[in-house]
Amino acid sequence: MAVSIQKGRSVGVLSMTPLIDVVFLLLIFFLVASRFEQEERDMEVNLPRASQATPTIFPGKEIFVNLTPTGDFFVDGQRLDVRGLRAKLQAANDSNPGRQRVTIRADQDSRTGSLVAVMDACNQARIKNYTIATE
Repeated sequence: MAVSIQKGRSVGVLSMTPLIDVVFLLLIFFLVASRFEQEERDMEVNLPRASQATPTIFPGKEIFVNLTPTGDFFVDGQRLDVRGLRAKLQAANDSNPGRQRVTIRADQDSRTGSLVAVMDACNQARIKNYTIATE
């Protein structure tokens, strides 16, 4: 004769205890890790001087120049004319010489002359690392 085993309701329910434990441990880990990182930055250290030291240059923030079909230039949400664009690119290159990147996002219906004006502004600012975005 076969014996039937009655399973209780708790067998089918997912136990949340291990999940809560893992989330709690991750929370503690990220809190402790962010605290140590902040302490390293806040520590005051007098660095030695070197006669041949060169400043550390980090790759700059990439500049996106958006070109509309009407020929308007937008950088960081600001509408610029050609002179304003040149000034912004020159300032970016002065703060990060030789490493500044520019991505030109030209609308497919924009005029070639406007695109050439942006490329010319990059060349006048001595930025050689510029690309034209495509899909």
